[in-house]
Amino acid sequence: MNQIYLFGHQKPDTDSIASVIGYADFLNRSEPGRYVAVRCGDINPETRFVLQRYGMSEPAFTPSVEPRLSDITYKPVFSLPDDVPAVDVATLMAKEGIRNVVITDESGHPVGMVGEHALARAYIKKIHLAELAVTPIPVDTLARILNAQVVVAAQQTLEGKVYIAIDALPVMLGRMTSQDIAVIGDNEPEQLALISAGIACLIVANAAPIGERVKKAAMERAVTVLSTNLDAFGVGKMISLSLPAREVMESDVPLLSFTDTVAHARHVVAGSKFRAACVISGDGKLAGILTRTTLLDDVRKSVILLDHNEASQAVVGIEDAEIVEIIDHHRLGAIATLKPVRFYNDPVGATSTLIALKFMESGLMPSRGIAGILLCGILSDTLGLRMSTTTHKDKKVVRWLAQITGEDPETLAAELLEAGMDLAGVTLETILTRDTKTFELFGKTVLIAQVMVPSFAWNQEREESINRELAMLRTSSAADLVFVLFTSVSDGASVVYGSADSRALSEIFNEPLPLRLNGVMSRKKDFVPWLGEKIRSLTK
Repeated sequence: MNQIYLFGHQKPDTDSIASVIGYADFLNRSEPGRYVAVRCGDINPETRFVLQRYGMSEPAFTPSVEPRLSDITYKPVFSLPDDVPAVDVATLMAKEGIRNVVITDESGHPVGMVGEHALARAYIKKIHLAELAVTPIPVDTLARILNAQVVVAAQQTLEGKVYIAIDALPVMLGRMTSQDIAVIGDNEPEQLALISAGIACLIVANAAPIGERVKKAAMERAVTVLSTNLDAFGVGKMISLSLPAREVMESDVPLLSFTDTVAHARHVVAGSKFRAACVISGDGKLAGILTRTTLLDDVRKSVILLDHNEASQAVVGIEDAEIVEIIDHHRLGAIATLKPVRFYNDPVGATSTLIALKFMESGLMPSRGIAGILLCGILSDTLGLRMSTTTHKDKKVVRWLAQITGEDPETLAAELLEAGMDLAGVTLETILTRDTKTFELFGKTVLIAQVMVPSFAWNQEREESINRELAMLRTSSAADLVFVLFTSVSDGASVVYGSADSRALSEIFNEPLPLRLNGVMSRKKDFVPWLGEKIRSLTK
């Protein structure tokens, strides 16, 4: 089942979090478990107070929806340990129709890869018969590679040079040591002479007969004897593929983890000579193979956006996700989708109002916990139904939710305001950045923060520090204009501070900042539209 993730904006407030949790609950009534409430920013003190009050868990923190390698479904992995002969690698490649085989150590960690080029290189390197040799290899393994019968088993492992009896026998005997292997045909005197020389192994090619005298001599001299149907050239060719995979493999194989993004993986795979990469699990073991074909799969996450519709406010990687629905109550922003989506935008006081209306209109009854957080979402975003954004729909829904929860809206609104003004012991930087939104207004990037204060004395005591922090925020955010609204409910007004080009500030406000704005309580309805008109007039 394809899960769908519900996100609020990057600086989630109570309305954003309540909407996400409430709508996930509503949708899961018909498709249990499919819809997941998540967040891409930190929980503020007011929202934490609300969640604790109603016994609700915080949505899981998901900072990005960029497709990652953990989102890909992998085919069975073909790998072999590093001590298997290269011929076994070639056999697996031919059987499964694959071009690369991953080689692992005894712990299952990928240490290299054998591809067609590596096999060809190993064969070409060893094709000169005078250079034939075997690294330590069990006798049974060599017999299997040569399709041979072990006639005399004198050793368990062989290691040494391989000589084919094409030179004069005295010349061969002068070169060979007790570790070497001789390949010979139907010539019993030469077979006996080689055994008498004390070599390690005698391979009799072409299924030539092996007499009893030869067998007896081999047992007495502890010489292993193999019999194979292959001719001498075939034996040499197969021995060239008896090298262990660790000596044939290429070790510069790209390694990726499940946390890597698909975009990064595409870059790595495209630059790899294997056109592939190994995906490893947290313990470093091989978990999958990533190829160009695998990367063609559509692994975009499906998301629903609530309480925002602008890309600048959305979770990181939104351009790589599939947006299936948007529910909001703000101005329309710039966000593009490849497919048609459900888009519900109604300028009510809070997105929580829209979610509660879905419960009401469908005849479904939310639990007390869901009703409680939706009620708080509305009261928080409308400052207890006092803001200019408040509509009759908000008031209607608040009455309905208050009945379900048994809460007094006025008392609850006062408690929320107190929780939201938890400014003690918090750095000014944190206070200024925990409720910020970025807007694109007529070619200008504008960042606007809002802070609820018990009275304007709070910000007046910190004016110098506020101006300094705003200047730093403008630099770090690369915004053209940065503002903060200090809003006092009791005064029914906001005081605005700003950082921008001095000429722009002068033309917008006509007087120095900070400036008191009577009646300005809502960032989205009171301040942003007014500011947008001012900026538009400057661009004409």
